[in-house]
Amino acid sequence: MRWKRLALASIVTVGLNGATYAAAGLTRPAVPTDIEVPAESKLILVGHAVGTQNYICAPAATSTGVDWFFIGPQATLFGADGQQIATHFLSRNPAQNDALHATWQHSRDTSAVWATKLRGSTDPAYVAPDAIEWLRLEMTGARVGPSGGLKLATTTIIQRVHTVGGIKPPVADCTASTVNTRRFVPYEADYYFYE
Repeated sequence: MRWKRLALASIVTVGLNGATYAAAGLTRPAVPTDIEVPAESKLILVGHAVGTQNYICAPAATSTGVDWFFIGPQATLFGADGQQIATHFLSRNPAQNDALHATWQHSRDTSAVWATKLRGSTDPAYVAPDAIEWLRLEMTGARVGPSGGLKLATTTIIQRVHTVGGIKPPVADCTASTVNTRRFVPYEADYYFYE
């Protein structure tokens, strides 16, 4: 829990990593070219996520017969003022026959967006070697909040950047005797939402 308090304190005192609030609005992050967003897309929201990337040890077609499999994120997104703006998790996407997709739900108007990875980058000029990849995700479903809230429902593209931690546990930690063991690996990232 100590890392969560430190992370939130850094958000409040420094602001979002790479995000600035200019008179005209939000600023896009510097990213590898393969996860850039088209110039015509409008940046509508930026949030700093603090949470976990979750894995399970399960049977696999590897030399050891078992491996860690990603089972979804669980994170809270904060705005530049340190206030919670959204949650991030894995859930069923009603627009895709209830397929499990990454989900973001706004904390106030409860609008939501589902997305899947289009492209990722581990470019060492941007991504730390001990951090999960940076992503460009494409919207696969959206939902307006019950009172007509649209904060996230208009999202078409999401970028995950400035990642810290979250990488898959060591393969050696997953053995036949630890099958079904779950690991919740702390991570942080900035999410940029575009319409």
